Amino acid sequence: MNANIKRFLIIEQGFVPGLFNFFINGGIAWWLNKHLVTMPLWGKTSIGVDTIATAFLLPLITCLIVSPLIAKKVRSGSLTFSIPKTGKVPSSSSVVRGLIAGVIGVGLFALPVLLLWHLIGPSQLALHDFLWFKAGFAAVLGALISALIAWWALLASAEQSASAQCT
Repeated sequence: MNANIKRFLIIEQGFVPGLFNFFINGGIAWWLNKHLVTMPLWGKTSIGVDTIATAFLLPLITCLIVSPLIAKKVRSGSLTFSIPKTGKVPSSSSVVRGLIAGVIGVGLFALPVLLLWHLIGPSQLALHDFLWFKAGFAAVLGALISALIAWWALLASAEQSASAQCT
């Protein structure tokens, strides 16, 4: 992997989305829950439901936004990438990749965090503490899953470009 692609994945698709998601998700959480004093761990409006929803929707929405942007960069030649010999891309459909990334977000991020929280954490948080948790969770998830989504989108776009050149 060349230095430009590494920089693209780490900075543009890792650090920047992490920072962006910290503020956006923290702001959305405040706006939706500003009337609350505390946020319970479980219930209709809760840390658990919010964390699972964020872990699924953030990757799905990210994939739907990022995949076409990367495909456009690859087609225009502003981002060059050769396909490594790693096998098949999970899907050339950004919707399917987004759904897969959402399941990964829930399985590898939300469920372990909530299990740990359930075992050793408090049963509720003051709203300001919940907002810090939500912003931090979204930042870490956004940074890691955005880089994975960008990698998949690069593979799919490079594969499509290679197929188009062969025909």
